[in-house]
Amino acid sequence: MVVTIYGIKNCDTMKKARSWLDGRGTVYRFHDYKAEGIDRSQLERWCAELGWETVLNRGGTTFRKLDDAEKQELTADKAIALMQKQPSMIKRPVLEVEGKLLVGFKPELYEAQFGA
Repeated sequence: MVVTIYGIKNCDTMKKARSWLDGRGTVYRFHDYKAEGIDRSQLERWCAELGWETVLNRGGTTFRKLDDAEKQELTADKAIALMQKQPSMIKRPVLEVEGKLLVGFKPELYEAQFGA
């Protein structure tokens, strides 16, 4: 099973998700946005599958600090450009398991994906 978890190393939610995976012996690859960035094609695929509204973290500090003009009239293209420029605006974690995507950390969703 190929598992990749995308996020930022020092994010508390990421720490919870990685701890959950580690506690169950799940082998995964960690993709750190700060170190590795994110491809536009990857963001486009995620947004096509989940909707950009799900992928964009509007509640985070990075998004809230944007100028009002940048927050107005968001479209998929505009949201993807913002997330690519500042990956901190991507909700965390994004977990990819054999092509299936889970956004955010909810233990019950992880349990359903990996089993008890």
